[in-house]
Amino acid sequence: MEHNSKVNGFSLLEILIAMAIMTIIGGIMVGQYWNSIGTANFQKLKGDLSVLESALIQYHADNFMFPTTEQGLQALVSRPDIHPHPRHYPTMGYLPKLGLDPWGNPYQYNFPGEFAHYDIYSLGRDGEPGGEGEDADIGNWNIDEAIRNLKNSQ
Repeated sequence: MEHNSKVNGFSLLEILIAMAIMTIIGGIMVGQYWNSIGTANFQKLKGDLSVLESALIQYHADNFMFPTTEQGLQALVSRPDIHPHPRHYPTMGYLPKLGLDPWGNPYQYNFPGEFAHYDIYSLGRDGEPGGEGEDADIGNWNIDEAIRNLKNSQ
C-alpha cells in the first residue's frame, strides 16, 4: 500500500498575494464610491438651489419683492408674519416644506445678497462658514464652479 504524504493546498505566500490583490481592488472601489457620493451631493445641492430660486422668482412675481433675510426661506412655505407682508400670497405657499442640504443642514438665505441679487447657499458638510471642498459655502453664485472643481480633483 502506497501512502502519498504530499498535501494539496495553497501556500502562505499564495494566500498573502491573493489578499494583497483583493485589498488593492477594494481600495480602488471605495475611492470611486466616495468620489461618487461627493458628486451626488453637489448635484442634489444644485437641484435644491434651482427649486428654491424658482420659488423665490414666483414670490417676487406675485408680490414685487423678495422675502427679507429676517423672513428667510420660510417665507416660501408659510406667509411671513413680520413686515413687509406679501399682498398676494397663495393659500398653499410656494413650497410644501423646506428641505435640508445634502449634509442635513438648513439652507441659508440673504437678501440683498453679497454675491448675487439674493444668496441661497449651504454651509457645506461641516455646517460652518468658510471651508474648502465639501466643507465650503456653496450657493447660487458658485455651484457650477464647485462641481467643476470637484470633478477636476477626482
